[in-house]
Amino acid sequence: MRELAKAYDPHKSEDAIYKNWECKGYFRGKTNPSKKPYSIVIPPPNITGILHMGHALNDTIQDILVRFNRMKGFETEWMPGTDHAGIATQNVVEKKLAKEGIKRQDLGRDKFIDEIWRWRKDYGSTIIRQLKKLGCSCDWDRTRFTMDEGLSEAVLEVFVRLYKKGLIYRGNYIINWCPRCQTALSDEESQHKDVDGLLYHIKYPVKGSKEFIVVATTRPETMLGDVAIAVNPKDKRYKDLKDKTLLLPILNRELKIIYDPLVDMKFGTGALKVTPAHDPVDFGLGQKYNLEQINVMNEDATINSIGGDYEGMDRLEAREAIITDLKDRGLFIKSEAHRHAVGHCYRCHTMVEPRLSPQWFVKMKPLAEPAIAAVNEGRIKFYPERWTKVYLDWMNNIRDWCISRQIWWGHRIPVYYCKDCGEVMVLKLPPVKCSKCGLQNIEQDPDVLDTWFSSWLWPFSTFGWPKESPELKYFYPTNSLVTAQEIIFFWVARMIMAGMEFMRDIPFKDVYIHGTVRDITGTKMSKSLGNVIDPLDMIKKYGTDALRFSIVSITSQGQDVFLSENKFELGRNFANKLWNASRFILMNLKEEEIAVDLCVFFKESELALPERWILSRLYSNLNDVERCLGEYKFNEAANIIYEFIWHEFCDWYIEIAKSTITEKSVQVVLYKVLEKSLRMLHPFMPFITEEIWQKLPRKNDAADDSIMIQPWPHVQKDIISNKAEGDMKCVINIITAIRNIRSVWNIPPSREMSALINVHGKKDEEFLNENMEMIKRLSRLSSLEAGKKSKPKNSAVSVVVTFEVYVPLEGVIDFDKERARLKKEEERISSEIKSIAARLKNRHFTSKAPEDVIEKQKARKADLELQIKKIKDNLRNIG
Repeated sequence: MRELAKAYDPHKSEDAIYKNWECKGYFRGKTNPSKKPYSIVIPPPNITGILHMGHALNDTIQDILVRFNRMKGFETEWMPGTDHAGIATQNVVEKKLAKEGIKRQDLGRDKFIDEIWRWRKDYGSTIIRQLKKLGCSCDWDRTRFTMDEGLSEAVLEVFVRLYKKGLIYRGNYIINWCPRCQTALSDEESQHKDVDGLLYHIKYPVKGSKEFIVVATTRPETMLGDVAIAVNPKDKRYKDLKDKTLLLPILNRELKIIYDPLVDMKFGTGALKVTPAHDPVDFGLGQKYNLEQINVMNEDATINSIGGDYEGMDRLEAREAIITDLKDRGLFIKSEAHRHAVGHCYRCHTMVEPRLSPQWFVKMKPLAEPAIAAVNEGRIKFYPERWTKVYLDWMNNIRDWCISRQIWWGHRIPVYYCKDCGEVMVLKLPPVKCSKCGLQNIEQDPDVLDTWFSSWLWPFSTFGWPKESPELKYFYPTNSLVTAQEIIFFWVARMIMAGMEFMRDIPFKDVYIHGTVRDITGTKMSKSLGNVIDPLDMIKKYGTDALRFSIVSITSQGQDVFLSENKFELGRNFANKLWNASRFILMNLKEEEIAVDLCVFFKESELALPERWILSRLYSNLNDVERCLGEYKFNEAANIIYEFIWHEFCDWYIEIAKSTITEKSVQVVLYKVLEKSLRMLHPFMPFITEEIWQKLPRKNDAADDSIMIQPWPHVQKDIISNKAEGDMKCVINIITAIRNIRSVWNIPPSREMSALINVHGKKDEEFLNENMEMIKRLSRLSSLEAGKKSKPKNSAVSVVVTFEVYVPLEGVIDFDKERARLKKEEERISSEIKSIAARLKNRHFTSKAPEDVIEKQKARKADLELQIKKIKDNLRNIG
C-alpha cells in the first residue's frame, strides 16, 4: 500500500490515468461470443463544434452507461465519430476565406472542397480531444466521420435503393429557403420563433369600378407575386364579387377571385392574397385552382426583375418602399401590431423565406409506418415516457423530407443528367456514358444531401453497412441512445425509420432524452447572452470528476438543468471528502488483516452493530443504484452514492470505527466497504476512483490492473439486514438529537454535559446499554443513563421513536442570557412571518410572481413557524 497525498489534485493525475486506459486498450470493443454485447453510438458532434455543457451532460451520461455495463460483464462498444455538418462547416470556412478577401466562387467547387478538407484536418478533431478530457471511454480506434469512405458508400447505397423503390423524387415545391446560406432547409431545420410584426391592411381595387376590397398581410413584399384573392364562400362580405376581377396595387396585374372553404374568415379581413411561389398555403391553393406561380425573389431574397421598380432591393427594404408607394397612391389603410411565428435558419438564424424551388424529397409515410409500430409494440422505449407521445404525434403527421441542399460541402446527390437526350441516371458510381443514347455529355446534379441523410444511417453505417461485417452482426441493434429533445425529429425518428427499412430491425432499444442546460435563471445558455459556462474552464478549476458528478447529480430525469458555477463545488467537495476518508483508511490498514472473503468472514464472525449496519447499507444502496441506472435515473443513483459515502460511511461509520480500528473485523469492513464503494462510484467519477484504487492492496496481476475492468460489486443479499439498519438508525437518531440540543443551546463541544434516556421496556433498555459507550463517545457526554427516567427540572427534551432524551441544563447554560436570546430570536422570526403573510395576501404580488417564487415563500413561512414552535418549547423547558 502506498499513502495518498495530503490533498487531492486532479490535474496531477487525470491525463496520465486516461493515457494508461487508452494504451491498455480498455475502451476497445470486439466481437466476443462468450459475452453479451452492449453498444452505444455517440450523437456525432459537428466538426465545427467545441465542448459545451450540453455535450458535457450528454457524454457523461453515455460514459456512465458504458462504464457500468463494462463492469457488469458486457462486451461494450461506444462508437465515436463526428458529423461533417454541411451548412455549418461551409459557413465557417467561407468566413475564414472572407478574412483573406476570397469568396468560394473565386476558388470554384473542387478547390473550395479541398479547402474544407484542409480545415477539417487542422480543426475537426478539437471536439474529440475535448471528449477525452471529459473521460469518455469511447472506442477511439473506430472513430468515424460522416463523409469517410465507408459512410459515403452507405449514403449512396441508400439513395439509390430509395430512388428505385419510388421513395425519392424531384419536385417543384414550396420549401424553406435561407437567403444567407442560400440553400433549402427541411421543416425541422426551419425553427419557428414568435416575433412582433405588423399586419398591413391594403386596398385591392375592383377592375372597372371605384370599389375595392381590403386585404391584410404580414409580408407586403410578396404581393408582387400575387395571382388571386381567395375568400370563403360563406363570407357574406364578398358575395357580390363573383365574376369580378381585382387589380394588383402598383403593378396593376389582373387577379381572379377564388372561393375556397379553407379560407379563415376571422383572420385579417377574411380576404387572402394568393402568392403560390412564396407561401405553402398559397402553393396548395395554386395547385388546386391551377394558378400561375410567379417567383419575385432571387436566391439572396432580393427582388428580381418581375418586381419592376423594386428590383435589386432586399425583401425588407422592398417592404418599406411598397408601403410608402401604397400610401402615396391612397391604397394603404393601416398597420397594426401582430405577433406571429416566423421560421428562422437553425444555423445562421436568418429569417427563412418560403420559396418555390425544384428539390429532392423522400416520401416518409411508407418509412414511418414500421417505425411507429416499433414504438407502439414496445420494442423501443422512451425515457421519460412522455416523449413517446411526442414522437408518435410527429410520425403520424409526418411530411416528406426535403433532402437537397444548394451548397458544396456534403454528399453530392448521385443523379446524372445526359445533356444530349435528357436521360436521368441514379447510380452509385459516375457513368462513363449515357445509358440511353450512349453519348458522354453527362453532368452530375450540383446539389448535396442534407447532413441528416448521412446521420440517420449512423447506428449501422458506422459498423460497416452495407457490408455484413462481424461487428454489425454482433453490436447491432445498439442498446441505448442518449440525446437531447431538440433532435428527436431531426435524428432519432429518422434513425428508427432507417433501421427498420435497411436493417429490418430497430437501431436501439432505449432512447433517453435529457433536458437542456440553462443558466440559473432558466435562460438557455448562449454566447450572445454571455451566460455560457465553459466545461473546460470548470475542469481546470474543479477537475473532471467534479464536473461530471455535479452535472449528473442536479439533473432530474428529462428535466432541464439550471446551472451556475458554484454548483460544481458539490462534486469538488465530494471528491475531497472521499480522498480524505480513503487516506485515513489506508494509513490505518494492516494488509495482513484484510485478505479475506467478505461473505465467508461475515458468516463466521460475530460483527458488532456498526459493522453489520454499514455492510447492509452498502449492499442496500448498491441494489438501489443498479435499479436507478436501469431506469435512467442518473441523478437518483448519484445522490444515493453521495449520501452513502459522505454521510453513512464517512460521517458515521469511520467516526465510530476510530475507537476500534485495530480490530480485525473493523479493518476488513473498512477496506471492503471502501473498495466496493470505489467500484460503485467509478462510472460517475472515473479518475479519482482509479487513483485511490491503485493504492489499495491488490493481487497486481493483469486482470487487476485497473478499476475500470473490475466487475461491478455483487449484491450480497444475505448481508442486507433490516434489523441492523433499524437499530443503527435509532442509535444515530439519539446521537443526532443530543448533538442538536448542544447546538440549539449554544453549548460548546468542550463543555461537559450528561443525558438520560427514558425507555418503556426491558428490550429497549438492553439495546441502549449494549450501545451506551458508542452513544456517549459520539455525543461527547460525561455520563449517560438509560431506564425508567423522569424529566429533570430545566432540561432540554427530544423524542426519538419511543425514547425520551433528557439533557439537564442546570449549571451548563446561563438561563437568563438564553431566555433573552430566545425571546429576541422569537421577535425577529415573528416579524419575518408577518412580512411573508402580508406578501402572500397581496393580490398584486400573487398575480404577477412566478409560481415557484410563491411556493418558496409559503415553504419559508412554514419553516419559520416551526422554528417559533421550537423556541416556545425551549422557553417552557427552562421555566
